[in-house]
Amino acid sequence: MPQAPSPQAPSDNSDTAPGDHDLPDDLPDDSSVGGWADSRRPATAAKSGAKSRSKSGPWSGAGRPFGGKGRSGGRPFPAKGGPRGGRERARRDDSLIILYGWHPVSEALRNPARRIRRLLATENAAKRLAEAGLLDPSPEIVRPAEIDRLVSADAVHQGLYAECDPLESPELDAVPTDGIVLVLDQVTDPHNVGAIVRSAAAFAVRAIVTTNRHSPEATGVLAKAASGGLEHTPLVTVQNLARALEGLRDRGFTLVGLDSNGDVELGDLELSAPVALVLGAEGKGLRQKTRETCDRLGRIDLPGRIDSLNVSNAAALALYVASRAIKR
Repeated sequence: MPQAPSPQAPSDNSDTAPGDHDLPDDLPDDSSVGGWADSRRPATAAKSGAKSRSKSGPWSGAGRPFGGKGRSGGRPFPAKGGPRGGRERARRDDSLIILYGWHPVSEALRNPARRIRRLLATENAAKRLAEAGLLDPSPEIVRPAEIDRLVSADAVHQGLYAECDPLESPELDAVPTDGIVLVLDQVTDPHNVGAIVRSAAAFAVRAIVTTNRHSPEATGVLAKAASGGLEHTPLVTVQNLARALEGLRDRGFTLVGLDSNGDVELGDLELSAPVALVLGAEGKGLRQKTRETCDRLGRIDLPGRIDSLNVSNAAALALYVASRAIKR
């Protein structure tokens, strides 16, 4: 549905006063911590205290998240010449996925399908990893400034930085047919896509389908906004969205496009799994071909004077409404 322009994401630094030095145990996801202690390796960071990594993941199968092989070397979102939403400032291998912050990095460490090539941690962050049993691989203990050089100026890294291989992108016909799938029609803002991934993980969405063009990479800003959701929600990339939608229909999915001018309120639709919720880009909404391919166009009626939502907020609300409708 047509969306208002995306407001600039609020700064994560607002939750913490400048000069804070310790990483508290109850650090919230979007908090920022300022200066850090020195770079000595803590005794608690020894590998002998590490716990084994979890073997669970979506689409189970020998610890792999997709229950089978995906595309060869499949990147959840293909590279488009560099990171979106804040370019990393130090030289690095652009084929790698960049993760920073507690939730993105810790969830990656828990995911046996995620191959981590390099892990940096400040002393306090390494202590927290040790307490969580997440010391495989062992982090390189560094000062905060060393991580600052590797991420964008406004990035809130919480003393953790990882370079990883991309997860495999599964084939469309491997998507399970027992729940909800999200389909993104040229949603390009990495903050929005990351927030959508986070909501999708919370609502146990079976997959997110997007095109391999006009979509951001699953790295950096997007991964931070996803708050670890990339490790739990498979991302499927396709060449042609209309054909992908037809493929989902052939497998039994009801295609519901979200549009402010939809012919029925989303909560009034009679839905049964599997369902594909289709969301368009902010400002433009669903493209004409996408609209024509959907089985129904649903709207979300709002009581206030503003009748549209940011696409990531609309996705979360639509997932809640559709999940309740399917359970009836």
